[in-house]
Amino acid sequence: MRKRRKIITVSTAVAAAATLPLLMSPVVSAAVLEDDDESSRMTRLYAPPPDRDSYRQVARLAWRGDFRDSAGLLSMVRTPQAVWYGDETPEQVERLVRRTTRSADWQGRLPVLALYNVPGRDCGSYSSGGADSLAEYEAWIDAVAAGIGDREVLIILEPDSLALLPSDCADASNAAQTAVEQQTVIEEQTTADGQTTADEQTAADGQPAADGQPAADGQPAAQEQPAAEESPTELPPLPDPGASTAPPTGSAAPGTGQEAAQTPGQQLPDALPAASETPAPKPPEVQEPAAPELSASQTPAPEPSTEQPGTLPELPPLPTPDPVTPEAGNSVDPDELDTPVVEDPETAARYSEINYAVDVLTALGQTSVYLDAGHAGWHSVSSIVPRLIKAGIDRATGFALNVSHYQTDPDSTWYGRLISSCLAYADEGGDPEECADQSWSRRHARRWLRAHAPDDPAGMKHYVTDTSRNGQGPWTPRDRHIDAQSWCNPPGRGLGRRPTTHTGDALMDAALWVKTPGESDGRCLRGTDGPLDPVRGTVNPEAGEWFPDQALELVRYADPAVKVFRRTAGR
Repeated sequence: MRKRRKIITVSTAVAAAATLPLLMSPVVSAAVLEDDDESSRMTRLYAPPPDRDSYRQVARLAWRGDFRDSAGLLSMVRTPQAVWYGDETPEQVERLVRRTTRSADWQGRLPVLALYNVPGRDCGSYSSGGADSLAEYEAWIDAVAAGIGDREVLIILEPDSLALLPSDCADASNAAQTAVEQQTVIEEQTTADGQTTADEQTAADGQPAADGQPAADGQPAAQEQPAAEESPTELPPLPDPGASTAPPTGSAAPGTGQEAAQTPGQQLPDALPAASETPAPKPPEVQEPAAPELSASQTPAPEPSTEQPGTLPELPPLPTPDPVTPEAGNSVDPDELDTPVVEDPETAARYSEINYAVDVLTALGQTSVYLDAGHAGWHSVSSIVPRLIKAGIDRATGFALNVSHYQTDPDSTWYGRLISSCLAYADEGGDPEECADQSWSRRHARRWLRAHAPDDPAGMKHYVTDTSRNGQGPWTPRDRHIDAQSWCNPPGRGLGRRPTTHTGDALMDAALWVKTPGESDGRCLRGTDGPLDPVRGTVNPEAGEWFPDQALELVRYADPAVKVFRRTAGR
């Protein structure tokens, strides 16, 4: 049976090299199981045609004899995932959306569309682009709606559009500049003994160096600065079902920082296990950086001297202002006496764009629309909820979490519950600032939920999560002297939960693969001049292009593990 499977896989590679569409034939299905679980097959999510570069990698691996890698990768790219649209003209996007939704309708499957064309996208970073104006964006959304028609569609509307507002872009730019200036000061200054560390400089300034902001693959701006790691020259072999399940060290090559974290005598397994046989391998543990020493700016304030009075003299009370008396014939609205909130034009336009898209797309009847809500490691609940409200969450289906990110499922589901509860609380007139936050202890947060959250989830906003790359959770870099960009092609990550709408959570509508696994997040220069990614030691592909090294990592570190071969009924 093993020999027969290898023959079929090689035949698949030959077909891929000669004519790529043949990979979708029943012959391949006999060798490689499309890796959506039972619940996904029941809900029948749509799997779009894979990237041609992914098929080329499948063929190369099979020709080299890496049959499990080849089959695992093919299984990954044939799993249901979102179809992304952005940068097309209205005519192009209407035609492409109509083609996708018709194909899904013929197959009886639900397509997931990620719309990514909002003006000012990604703050001009790796995934910059988008429409040039509000009018151009509205025309583009109208074209998307025309392509959908009356067909059933699930839409992830503009990832990062609310978690990364135009007003946040200036903060990101200033933070990046501050980080550069701070690093210059670190290099020029010395301590009394002739040495100065980055930690001491950070303490002296009273704040850590800040990361730059991302876009579709964005991350919060203020992060701890991580460590450069060398890129692996070779990826680890797939785990063997009968081998030890000790965690591997990612894709560390001899002499790399990842290898240093590996325990003595630890061996990497050489075969990929099935989900039911062996737990997924874990990435290497990361050493926690030493806590910075207390700086002068952080020392307690000195006691007042004996020459100074212990208390300040009491000041006379301020005079009571005269009440405002409206002129005859005029009335004063009390709300007009409040100081108006000044909002920059780009951010105001962003809210107008999202509101317009919500109205147009939800009017189609069979379209579910989910707004961007970032992820649990980015915004607090009280920060993201007002943004969702201003963007029209009351008319949308719900919100999307962790798109293109790596937060664990437990963190995302807890964050989603808090956001949904806070939205319901605000809808009843409550202040989002009073809502339970993910930084609270679970005991205090649950107490708040019992007091303020509705009992019936049907009356609350639901959410979906992106599980395409969160199998190993977020990446924790070691080096604090570079701009981490931990959201950008982090090493040693794995596929997460398979797409499904059968989540077992009343508030969670679906676990989806929104970000296309295997596609690059961008160049990932991490504050350097490039062109190499200082962590991987290679030139990463442009955002959205196929990244072979990362694709193999996602398969090898998947949790749950990728099922490579179909199990015959009765065995």
